[in-house]
Amino acid sequence: MLRVDALQAIYPELEDRIVVTIMGAVAAELYTLGHRPTYFYLEHAMGLASSMGLGIALALPQQKVVVLDGDGSLLMNLGTLSTMARYQPGNLLHIVFDNESLLSVGGFPTATATGTDLAGVARACGIPQVEEADTPERLKECVTAALAGATMTTIVAKVEAVGPKSFHMDLPLLENRFQFKRALEALRQRQ
Repeated sequence: MLRVDALQAIYPELEDRIVVTIMGAVAAELYTLGHRPTYFYLEHAMGLASSMGLGIALALPQQKVVVLDGDGSLLMNLGTLSTMARYQPGNLLHIVFDNESLLSVGGFPTATATGTDLAGVARACGIPQVEEADTPERLKECVTAALAGATMTTIVAKVEAVGPKSFHMDLPLLENRFQFKRALEALRQRQ
């Protein structure tokens, strides 16, 4: 499946959520579907979207937090799975788009191209709910169920190593940062 098709399938579920993405293709493709003040595109910090999402989920337990991660980023910060499993915030959904490639930084193969099983690693770390998807429909089903429940979930979605024509976003990093901060402060005040 193409990641952009997967994102289109789940976008309605993301519209009213806090969303943290990794850099590159995921951020650019989500941005083209429609930006929201509660979306943060974690540029220039490969591997840290899951850690940031975990912190936000713990700080705002009444809000659903969705992390859009990639296999390369997760492999760069693999310890995040054991940390997420330790705290298990029921409001955290961690989606990993696995294209077996470092697409956004040159297309080099990742360890998943040679057999590393991220869903298996997540299970071994103690993530309470782990799902796998290889079609947009299956991904949407998994996302809908995870957001309706109260169990921390990781979904590994296999996608093709195809990115957008352009990685450019006309939202400056600092503007995104301040917009996101204000949105989170408003959500905290409502709790």
